Amino acid sequence: MWRLTDEERAFRDHVRDVVLSEIRPRSIELDDRSEYPQDIHDILARERLLGLTIPEAYGGRGMSELVGCAFIEELGKVSGTVSLIGAYVDLVALPIMIGASEELKRTYLPGLCTGETKGSYAVSEPHAGSDPAALKTTAERRGDVYVVNGSKRFIGNAGMSDFYVVFARTGGEGAKGISALIVESDSAGVSVEPLETMGMPGWQLGAPHFEDVEVPVENLIGRENEGFKIAMMTFDRSRFVVAAQAVGVAQGAIDLALDYAMRRESMGKPLMGHQGIQFKLADMEADVAAARALTFQAASFADAGDPRLTKISSSAKLVASDVAMRVTTEAVQILGGNGYLKDFPAERMMRDAKVLQIYEGSNEIQRLVIARQMVKQAAGREAIWPEVMPGDENVAAGLPSGDVPARA
Repeated sequence: MWRLTDEERAFRDHVRDVVLSEIRPRSIELDDRSEYPQDIHDILARERLLGLTIPEAYGGRGMSELVGCAFIEELGKVSGTVSLIGAYVDLVALPIMIGASEELKRTYLPGLCTGETKGSYAVSEPHAGSDPAALKTTAERRGDVYVVNGSKRFIGNAGMSDFYVVFARTGGEGAKGISALIVESDSAGVSVEPLETMGMPGWQLGAPHFEDVEVPVENLIGRENEGFKIAMMTFDRSRFVVAAQAVGVAQGAIDLALDYAMRRESMGKPLMGHQGIQFKLADMEADVAAARALTFQAASFADAGDPRLTKISSSAKLVASDVAMRVTTEAVQILGGNGYLKDFPAERMMRDAKVLQIYEGSNEIQRLVIARQMVKQAAGREAIWPEVMPGDENVAAGLPSGDVPARA
């Protein structure tokens, strides 16, 4: 069972103080300006809050995934955009930590931790979002370089990154022909089309295009044609971080709705005096508590190297993001007309919550992952209810198993 130590709780409380004093006052302005909040990025760097889970040898703080999730939740309470700044550093770093050479780790990880550099995780394509095994971007080996051609879409930090972790086809069709490479953003042939989003407007989303971009063979992450495996391992350790974002956004919506309901009067008494509002908030509170427990348990599985991580990470992402969408919608309803106004943060929270059901694998994909993991686990044990078996032991042979693709 997960539990923060006294030292870890003290760290979380410090993060909360920084968030409330320096980040919350800027949260509404972020939405109005739709610009990357470099000043907040600098605050996180100053407090050494970027790359918390990256090993100390590479400039991080070597903290547990559990503490990392507690940190992301605190950011999410006041701003989905800011929570994404913290989460995205880890997403970009993960494939490098999983498969890159020591030289690549020492070249690219420290700058992410100090905030001096930014990176992008580039899997999704115009026609291969939830199915990265079908990606079309290619990386052709020519002597001591790979030549990359193709387009990506829905890529965070695009246009402002110093480098991209690009997944491209180096072999045949399907998952076994994909490799991961680090592409410097100032390389000849790299261009970016900006994309406008419904929520998290400070998040710079774009569509990078690569035309005859030369990449040194030394920038290959892991072995050639092992990129899909690296991507799946990355998603296992990033989806529960998205869940932590969702828990934070949802908890922020509860805090807002409760403050409002305690102070707004209707029919001669505070809104919170009406049973209908009490029941709404009680359901919201219970849902978020359950989502938090699942999220932090998934983080604990990652810390322990538990082989069940794939299923619980997808479960946490599925449950928490659905809870965030539901809770933020209820918060808007509790605020009534004010909830619909941009003067209040409720509508921003609702817009921010939506993308949590989409990126890092849509929730439909998470259901596929969970179901396939269930089949895999059940196939390795005796039937618990053998008396209901139809008699054909081979009937399960056609059931799905193995990895499923996911959205970057």
